[in-house]
Amino acid sequence: MKLVMIRRDTAARAGAMLGSEEVLDFRGAAGALPFAAWLPGDVIAIIAGGDEGLGLARRVVETVANDAGLRARLRADGAITGLSEAALAAPLLRPGIVVCAGQTFAEHHREMAKRRGIENPELPSTPRGFLKNINAIVGTGEAIVLPDEFPDKVDFEGELAMVIGRPCHRVSAAEAMTAIAGFTILNDVSARDWAGGKGSRDQTLLGKQFPTFCPMGPAFVTADEFPDPAAMRIETRLNGELMQSSGMDDLIFPMADIVAHYARYYRLMPGDIITTGTPSGAGHGRKPPVYMRPGDVIEVSVPGIGTLSNPVSAANRA
Repeated sequence: MKLVMIRRDTAARAGAMLGSEEVLDFRGAAGALPFAAWLPGDVIAIIAGGDEGLGLARRVVETVANDAGLRARLRADGAITGLSEAALAAPLLRPGIVVCAGQTFAEHHREMAKRRGIENPELPSTPRGFLKNINAIVGTGEAIVLPDEFPDKVDFEGELAMVIGRPCHRVSAAEAMTAIAGFTILNDVSARDWAGGKGSRDQTLLGKQFPTFCPMGPAFVTADEFPDPAAMRIETRLNGELMQSSGMDDLIFPMADIVAHYARYYRLMPGDIITTGTPSGAGHGRKPPVYMRPGDVIEVSVPGIGTLSNPVSAANRA
């Protein structure tokens, strides 16, 4: 099941993908399907409802999918729209925390070390990561805005994001895997001439926190859609050119270990996000480096989730 947040006027509300071409607005469906009104208006709240919340959402989606007459009525009412007509917000608008794991793909770890003149780096023994500013979250189709002060070396890092489905703290790797409710896509955008430019860890992280630097989407997809998460793949394209392409088999740490590691310190809650980190091919690790420019389009794709696509724009100085 693919859940989304749909922008309507100045607000956003929960819905779901119907196949690959249409979007169902849960609130809009309530007139024809009264039990749809029982659903919260936010995907995080649906996830927090556990099996009951996700089960009710699934019941609504399956009822609509299996009834052609109902679909026709909902289209006429505007509760079902074409995907191309729908404005999607980030599927998880206000997670409690977003933890981005860093250099957890072996090839990315090597390419970044090589950039620092280290040819055979030792692989890390534990995941490394940082918190991403939730106020930087934007959805698919929304612009990544290059900051006025540091517009010249803004980099992309496509990442698979694991979404927590229940409270999780100090758990085993096996327990951590069962706490993953599903997945979405995240782009960890960085201003590299700020990130690392001053030499300290704080300076590195601040370059990742600018507004619009956390694109996410297009959908939250429940874990049951991926019987073997280790078989998932991720690709990033800049203006249609393939920049990153990797399977999860290049991860230094399995997904469950990454979640369990951070759950040692954080009490993770429904809707919280932990990413797997990014594979090799990010712009900063290339020779010569490749950075995003106004007018570019950056796309991160994961089969089964879709494509997170964002245009790039200069800051509005008005």
